[in-house]
Amino acid sequence: MRWLFLHRSSTAKEEKCEGVGSSEEDQDNSGGETELPEIDPRAEDRELKNHLLRKYSGYLSSLKQELSKKKKKGKLPKDARQKLLSWWELHYKWPYPSESEKVALAESTGLDQKQINNWFINQRKRHWKPSEDMQFMVMDGLHPQNAALYMEGHYMGEGPYRLGP
Repeated sequence: MRWLFLHRSSTAKEEKCEGVGSSEEDQDNSGGETELPEIDPRAEDRELKNHLLRKYSGYLSSLKQELSKKKKKGKLPKDARQKLLSWWELHYKWPYPSESEKVALAESTGLDQKQINNWFINQRKRHWKPSEDMQFMVMDGLHPQNAALYMEGHYMGEGPYRLGP
């Protein structure tokens, strides 16, 4: 764009100079130097900005529309959070829902499974303090699906299990 601005200035200057002097001596009175007009950098910037806006305005407006359509970051709906918190409170000792529980939570809350997974990851990281027994159980290599068998510091062996009092 600067080239275009300078090019316009030089062609205008050439047009002014045509026919002024007919011999080399007449044209070379300034000692071989040609005086250039002062260029206002702000005018040049405005011209460039206007040119770019004209050229890309359609693209910019469609980009704005596309970006405004994207989901905004924010909190989950209140009723969905309440359902997740209810599950959390019932399973606080081992807050790792099974895949089928995640599917059921997704259906009941209207969230997708990725949101459910992320909520539980964040919730555990921010609010869960596993008991020492649970920490040892994890370090001993017991899997989350076996956590229900591990109650009050005792691993319950094979056989029928009754959870609760």
